[in-house]
Formats: sequence, C-alpha cells, structure tokens
Amino acid sequence: MSKGDQMWQPAATAFLTVSALILDLPSLAMAQATAPSSGTKNAINGINSYPGPEFVRYGKQREPQDRRIDLFISGWQGSLPRFEHGSLVLRDILIRGDNFAPSQKSAVLRAANFFAYGHLAPGNWTTPTKLEGQQEVYYVLGGEGEITAGGDTAKLRKDMAVLMPAGLEFVMKSTGAAPLTMYVINEPTPPGFRPKDKMAVKDEAMARQRTPAAADAYIVGGASGHWAHIVRELFSPADGLATEQSVITVTVNPLTMGEPHPHRPGQEEVWAAIDGTSLIMMGTELRVQKPGMAYMLPPDSATVHSNINAGDTPVKFLYFAKFPEGDNWTHAVVPAPH
Repeated sequence: MSKGDQMWQPAATAFLTVSALILDLPSLAMAQATAPSSGTKNAINGINSYPGPEFVRYGKQREPQDRRIDLFISGWQGSLPRFEHGSLVLRDILIRGDNFAPSQKSAVLRAANFFAYGHLAPGNWTTPTKLEGQQEVYYVLGGEGEITAGGDTAKLRKDMAVLMPAGLEFVMKSTGAAPLTMYVINEPTPPGFRPKDKMAVKDEAMARQRTPAAADAYIVGGASGHWAHIVRELFSPADGLATEQSVITVTVNPLTMGEPHPHRPGQEEVWAAIDGTSLIMMGTELRVQKPGMAYMLPPDSATVHSNINAGDTPVKFLYFAKFPEGDNWTHAVVPAPH
C-alpha cells in the first residue's frame, strides 16, 4: 500500500462512517424512539447537536412563507384617514381580502368588513346614524365621551365596549379634553339576521373572566387557558353579534407566553394590542407588536402563533374571531381563544 493510500484510508473510513450514519438515520431514530429516555436526544448522535457544520443547512434567503407573514400584520399609522358617521375619523388596520393570498398588506379579512382605529376630536359628535346591513363594536382606548341609542345613554372611557346593532339610530360624543379614541370592528349582517333593539355596553373590568375548562399543568395561575391567556368576555352572539362569534380581551402577564398553535381554514382570529409592547411569534419569525397594531394568523393548519410578553408589565389585546363553519364554537368560549 502506498503512502498516499495510507493517508486516504482514515479519511475514507470517516466518510464511510458518516455516510453509513446518514443512511441509517431511520433505524437510529426508531432505536431511540424505543430506547429508555435518558435526556434530550436526536437522531444524529444522541445529543442535541450535530457531528459537524456540514450537517447544518442554511437557506440563501428567508422562506417565502416567512416573508408573507408581514402581509398579515398592520398598524393604523400607515393608513390614510377617512370619515364615518360625520366626524369620526377612521384609519384602517385590517381590511377585507383573502386570508390565504392577500392582494396587499392588511387585506386579510373574510368575515369582518374592516378593523380600524377611530378618533373623535374633543367637543365633536357624530351625525345621527343607522347602520344598515352591518354592525359595529367600539372598544374605547382613551378619552371620555358618551353614546346614545334607542333612548339609552352610556358613558364612554378607557376599556368600555359597545356593540351597536343594525337599524338603531345613535350619536357618539367626545366630552373630554383629549380625543375619544377607539378600535372599531365592522361586521356584516347575514340574510335573515335579526339585530337587537338595544345597544350592548360592557365595562371590561367588570366582564366575566374565564376559567380553564380542565386542569392543565402548563396553565399559569390565574390564566384562562393557552398557558398564559387571561380572558375577559365582552360580546358573543347572545349579545347580538351577527358574523363574529367572540369579542374578548386577553391579558398576558410579564415573562409569559401563549401556547403556540395553528388555525384551521375558516378560522378568522384577530389580535390587536391595547396596552404594552409584546412579540408576535408567527411560524419561525418574531415581530414586535405595539398598541395600534393588529395581526391575523394565516389559517393554513400549519403556521403556528403565540403572543410573548418579554417585558415587566402586563400586555393586553382586543381579540375577535369567527370559527370554521360546522364547529361547535362554544368550545372556544369556555377555555380560551383558539
């Protein structure tokens, strides 16, 4: 054997050993699956690492599905103002579109007509208005005001919510020194729907807080489900919702996160930041979410999401959702949002 052959032999042996290891990965994985557990392992070499950098594959660029998630996240600051009900200024956050292939950023809603940020200047009021073929939910973010409909008047302040049914004339006023600001959910009323004859008003602080449907070792103390979601119920179809099936608030305490999970086709679930800055986990990507921003998870049964609070104060979201046709949606009302 030549000196060159002798030098080649260890390298060839190593190559064959690694090649055999790669070819035999299924059997190794099966063996590890049946072997007694002795800590974190994988199918390469029994520990959470790789034999060498040649086994790690890095993409030349981000996957298209990762870049696509930015179409599902938006804030009102990027929208042009428009007027509704006379003097209520709206800046759209999410609009009607396709939640599988949005034609533009934020065009992802199929159930709701739009989700917007509203602004009513101090001393201003809306013109007397009746919603036809649509209903609106107002969640107050700041300022003071009042709303009158059907002979009833309700005071408005931060964390108050109003469901305004179709066909009921109403007027909203901004009575404080600061603008009356709010989130606005606009939903269509389907054929045959019978709207309520009174507006529904909820104080989020007084709303029912959900409790877990069953014991779960991963739910932190005081949470309603999905590990760390603290849920307070605002509106459901029993309150007069026409298309949406759940409007709630969700609080995530410091240094906790929601359980990562995907959504099935037909599920439209929107998360809008009310208080605090958090992280959106969507697929393999992270994004910062601040008040005034909202997102919807692509309902492809594959992309997972979570809301992560890495800060030292609670963060709170306004959540609204429509669930897939045929689902017994009440199962989502009891434990936590899906």
